[in-house]
Amino acid sequence: MPTVAETATPPTPADEPSLSARRGRAARLVEVVGRVREVGIALALALLVLVVAVQEPRFVRPSNIEEILLSVSILAIVAVGQTCVVLTRNIDLSVGSIVGVSAFVCADAMKSSPDTPVLRIVVFGIVLGAAFGVVNGALVTLGRVPSIVVTLGTLYIFRGIDFILAEGKQVNAADVPDAYLNLATGHVLGIPALILYAVVIVAVASYGLRRLRPGRELYAIGSNPDAARLAGVLWGARFATVDARAASGLELAVVAAVVVGGVNIFGGSGTAYGAALGAILLGTIENALTILKLNPFWLQAIQGAVIIVAVTLDALITRRLQRALRQARRRR
Repeated sequence: MPTVAETATPPTPADEPSLSARRGRAARLVEVVGRVREVGIALALALLVLVVAVQEPRFVRPSNIEEILLSVSILAIVAVGQTCVVLTRNIDLSVGSIVGVSAFVCADAMKSSPDTPVLRIVVFGIVLGAAFGVVNGALVTLGRVPSIVVTLGTLYIFRGIDFILAEGKQVNAADVPDAYLNLATGHVLGIPALILYAVVIVAVASYGLRRLRPGRELYAIGSNPDAARLAGVLWGARFATVDARAASGLELAVVAAVVVGGVNIFGGSGTAYGAALGAILLGTIENALTILKLNPFWLQAIQGAVIIVAVTLDALITRRLQRALRQARRRR
């Protein structure tokens, strides 16, 4: 008489979900969680605008909205680069110093040689930022040192280089040609060029992260991309007055924008659009503090609180997501 083992039909591959199918469902679940967080940020932004607008109607004037978008454009650009780093469970605290060095060197170059083509200065600024990124990447990868330790050190090293190069000098708007300033202050079809740069960079980065293989691999493997290549050039063109203190404190705002934008500080999830939304939310808060005549120093406290709350939420969401995935695997 045949035993149960002999009569039972062995499971076939068709009876069980394939590994790729399980991975696909897990990826969709993570994406849904990310989208929900981005919608939450958008709702929080809308609520903030509504509350402030009720108290001060000029907050929603087109001119003020344009000012908010201009103020967050550079932050959004740097936040996109930081997103690529954070996705790989790393962090770059030296972005403010990199932006500062690039801004001063490019502005000073235009002051010394005003006939230099602007495109050449842009390329030079990108290469300079990339060089600093290579230094960070080499120290992290070859030295096997945690990125937070490396970039905390290079934050001060790069800022020191900036002070050495500046030697107390300051570059003003009158010292550089209009073609350089127009990089950020010019308009295209009535829209400030700086806002368009930010939109294009966010869109391209988002497409690359979602659709291209190298971008998708950032969600799964370690990497050390540079986080501030173009922003230094635009910083100089935007603010015109540049010295060795340019972009000081930018790193805190960038990290805050990234984590509040739903990029998991533990790596593996998040989008460029989310980081840009985070930058817009922080910029709107800063503008609201000014409009309501509140102490602007509250912004730093808000940024610090945002980082703590966002990291805590990331930890809770990650644990719940992992638990849900494990339970789903057991049921199958």
